[in-house]
Amino acid sequence: MASQISAEERRSRVLELVRVRGFAALPELATELQVSESTVRRDLDFLEVVGVLRRTHGGVFYTGPSPKLPHFDVRQSVEWDKKRQIADAASRLIDPGDTVLLDGGSTTYELARLLVGKPLQVVTNSLPVAMLFSTTDTVDLVLIGGNVHSRTGVSLGPYANEMLTKLNVQRAVLSVAGIHQRGFFNSNLLLVETERAMIKAADEVVVVADSTKFGRSSLAELGGLNEADVLVTDDQIGEPWIEMLDAAGVRVIVASPLPSA
Repeated sequence: MASQISAEERRSRVLELVRVRGFAALPELATELQVSESTVRRDLDFLEVVGVLRRTHGGVFYTGPSPKLPHFDVRQSVEWDKKRQIADAASRLIDPGDTVLLDGGSTTYELARLLVGKPLQVVTNSLPVAMLFSTTDTVDLVLIGGNVHSRTGVSLGPYANEMLTKLNVQRAVLSVAGIHQRGFFNSNLLLVETERAMIKAADEVVVVADSTKFGRSSLAELGGLNEADVLVTDDQIGEPWIEMLDAAGVRVIVASPLPSA
């Protein structure tokens, strides 16, 4: 009998099983999760589209950023449709030849996936993002150093901040954990300090955040709403938020839904 867990929890368990083993057959996943093979097949289809698993004859193997970053992969699958929608709209802000700084958020990772192959200068503090660009000869890649946060694979702290003071980029794209009337928030104190350095290094600051982040705060305040020049979100955002951001001088881009596959 199928266990009563949410689809998100079940997908996380599927991902964990495949990550640990490297490869898993569909029947064994169905047996371990106590669900039908058709249910597992739907979960695998979803996780393959997200980019963390790859189907092959006889089973599925892991293709996520790193087997040592399970927290990143779980975050990546949450609200994935919205993240992809936002990333698609944000990618249109970046022209060939631009110098762009990408932080280590799950939505910026989706944006990075869409930018692979474009001629760009990319600066990032994210190991997963850097890995996407490391094998292409169209990108001049700069990786910010510092202390690496083990759960997310981002470098932060005083060494990262010092390096950022020596750089200038046309556009910084940042993710946030919450957007409140008081401003933008993230959950890691050291990360917020590094993102403040990113803001100072950029001619234009773009915040990418799905609609579930609105009305929420977190541990550390990144800055007021006016720290962003542009905010890209999905079409579930409420009109009062658009008006509030507009009053703060922020250009709001509401991403259109993507066509169904």
